[in-house]
Amino acid sequence: MSNLTHKDLLDAGVHFGHLTRKWDPRMAPYIFMEKNGIHILDLHQTLSSLEEASNAAKNIVRSGRKIMFVATKKQARALVKEEAERLNMPFVTERWLGGMLTNFATIRKSLKKMSGIDKLMKEEAFKALAKRERLMKMREKEKLERLLGGIADLTRLPAALFVIDVKREHIAVAEAKKLNIPVFALCDTNSDPTSVDHVIPGNDDAYKSVEIITKAFGKAVEEGLMERKQEKEQKDREKAEEEKRAVDEPKKEAATKEA
Repeated sequence: MSNLTHKDLLDAGVHFGHLTRKWDPRMAPYIFMEKNGIHILDLHQTLSSLEEASNAAKNIVRSGRKIMFVATKKQARALVKEEAERLNMPFVTERWLGGMLTNFATIRKSLKKMSGIDKLMKEEAFKALAKRERLMKMREKEKLERLLGGIADLTRLPAALFVIDVKREHIAVAEAKKLNIPVFALCDTNSDPTSVDHVIPGNDDAYKSVEIITKAFGKAVEEGLMERKQEKEQKDREKAEEEKRAVDEPKKEAATKEA
């Protein structure tokens, strides 16, 4: 878990909620106070929720499964994409296509189509196509890549979702709920936290706030990946030693008998 302090969160403006009239009463347990018509979030809860979410995320990743990062709002898009790419995790930062989880088989067809066009573009036959046809294929690939590029390597449903702004990404959250896929989410004072498994109360509009939470969550995912790698290396070492023993012992026995 990243060693974030209250001061770090304060400096990033994580505590600033929305105007009091824009609140969702279900967020009441996470609200510390009201100041100048704005709700202030309880950073004690943000820190403890983040720690709990980080531990759960670490366990998911350690078991070899994927967490899908979802953020289509302008101020979160680029940094969430960057963090997901760094961790080699699937992401959706353009537009959530309805059925991306609940109708995954159809999405897989679109992914196959995308890789098919990609293959075709590398072949000689592509150059032989009419200019208009080539353009159409290129445009189709661009569109598919923009919408599905972040999940191109996804062969099965993700084990969890990490979401910025559950109000905006309500379709993604609803699909995950339908399939019992746990959701980690940064929830502002206008959100419904009851739709989320791991609520991280915080400002989901300010760039700095989104950045500090996303990076802290990403760090936990990274630790999970490292632990998985170390466990695998340990198992490989043990297996190699076992195989070596299996080869060496009969040789030793044979040498003893000859002696």
